[in-house]
Parts: sequence; C-alpha cells; structure tokens
Amino acid sequence: MTAHHTDRDAESAGQTEHAEHAEHAEQAEQAEQAEQAEQAGHAGHAENTELLALALEAARRAGALLRDGRPDDLGVAATKTSSIDVVTEMDIAAEKLITGFLSEHRPADGFLGEEGASSEGTSGIRWVIDPLDGTVNYLYGLPTWAVSIAAERDGVRVAGVVEAPMRGETYHAVLGGGAFLGERRLRCRPSAPLEQSLLGTGFAYVQSVRAHQASVVERLIPRFRDIRRGGSAAIDLCDVAAGRLDAYYERGLNPWDLAAGDLIAREAGALTGGRAGDPASRELTIAATPELFGPLQALLEELGAWHD
Repeated sequence: MTAHHTDRDAESAGQTEHAEHAEHAEQAEQAEQAEQAEQAGHAGHAENTELLALALEAARRAGALLRDGRPDDLGVAATKTSSIDVVTEMDIAAEKLITGFLSEHRPADGFLGEEGASSEGTSGIRWVIDPLDGTVNYLYGLPTWAVSIAAERDGVRVAGVVEAPMRGETYHAVLGGGAFLGERRLRCRPSAPLEQSLLGTGFAYVQSVRAHQASVVERLIPRFRDIRRGGSAAIDLCDVAAGRLDAYYERGLNPWDLAAGDLIAREAGALTGGRAGDPASRELTIAATPELFGPLQALLEELGAWHD
C-alpha cells in the first residue's frame, strides 16, 4: 500500500470516528433532554397548564397592543448590537404589559426579558419574554413579527406561546402535551433529503458577523430546495413545527428569541439543538425533522456556521 493510500485511509477513518462520536453525543443529549422533560412534566402538570393559560392571555394582550396601537409615525427608540438593531417604543410598552400582567397573577416568579426585565424570583418559575420578535419587520409594516413567552421551571421549559397577530395565529405547547396552532395539533413535515428541503435562517445585525453568515448561506443554497429568511426566529421555529419549513438554523439567538419556539418545535416532533451534544444556544440553534437534523448539523459544523 502506498503512503498516499495510507494517509487517505487514515483520514477516512478519522472522519468516520468523528461522525460516530457526533451521533453518540446527539443520542446522549436527546436522552438527557427527554429525562429532564419527563421529570419536569410530572413535577407540575397542573401548574404547567396554569402557566400556559397565563402566557396565552399575556401574549394575546400584548399582540393586540402591538397590532392596534402601532403609531403611523413609529420610530426607533434605541439601538442594541449595532445602529440597525433597533428597539421601538412599542417593544418597551409590550414588555411592560406582559410583566405587569404576569406579576399580578404570580408575584413570586422571575423574569428574563429582551427589553430589560430581569429578576430571579423565589418560586422556581422564570418567564422568558420577547415582547416583539421581528422588530425591523414591525418597524417597516411587514407582517412577520410575534410575541414570544415561555415559562421555565428550574431551567426546563414547560410552557410556551408564540402569538403572531398579523397572521391571526397563536402557537402554543406544554411540555409533554404536544404543540398546537389554535386548537389544531401540529406535526413537523415528513422528512425529505437535503436537496428537497426548505431551510429557514436569519442574520445578525453586526456587519462583520453578517459577512460570514452570508458566505455560509452561499455554500448551502446549492444543497437545498431553497432558503427563506423571515425575520422572526420565534415564527421560524413555529414554521418548522407547522410543517412550513423542513428545517431552520441561526447563530446569535438569545434565550428570549428561541425559548417558546424551541419547545413548540420539539412538541411537534422536531429535533432541536446546537452543535453536536449541545442544546440550542447563542452559538448555534437548529430545528429540523428528525431524519434531517443530523445531516444538517454535520453540514453546518463543516461550514463553520457556529462561529463568526
């Protein structure tokens, strides 16, 4: 055997070993998530239902405020990561409405909100809130924006709501109880190969990060049916749950961007996570049909979608 063949065989063996390691890590992660979810679900099924009811009402009220109260001369109230990452007065008003409503009913709970709400609480329940996911769409009068509210018990998401007023749609899930669009139970799409799959993604508002994200998308496009960029991570995750996307990935999401949508996607039968063995996070978030998740995760790893 030549040295060339030996090197090639060693490289092939290394790739196989890496793939097997990633698969085992993914299986272990899924088993751990399932065990945590089962324990959290059993711990407070009745309370989870109560939390969902409160989240539904808070999201409905905030959605109505945002839909009906949007001023014609809406402008930027502040910026965040860059001059094009904006906050409007309506983001702030919606978060204040949500936290006020939830505090009235559950004063001992904690909060983590995009627009600054942060408190530990003493009940073990924390509300993770994005009062307006898709602010740039909202600023421009585009319909793809949502209110996202999730409840966590001891760090495990147990209830989630994504209210999309301009679609007239309310997505919701309780841990272990399935995902729903209104009264209709959701299931993710039957799995298709990469080349027949519709992929969703999003981009950061920092120019240097966007440049790398664009290079990743450039290499992904030839491998998929097509790619969509909706502008709301919460809605993208719900679109995976509803079978409107085969898969979705994004780097740079915050907990409030993904908390409710991640639960809804999982309860609809999708798999979610980050890099191999990791949960969905700011580093990388992936949601996909079960058969598509592994190949997409490996492809994003190869393309470096998890770094800037």
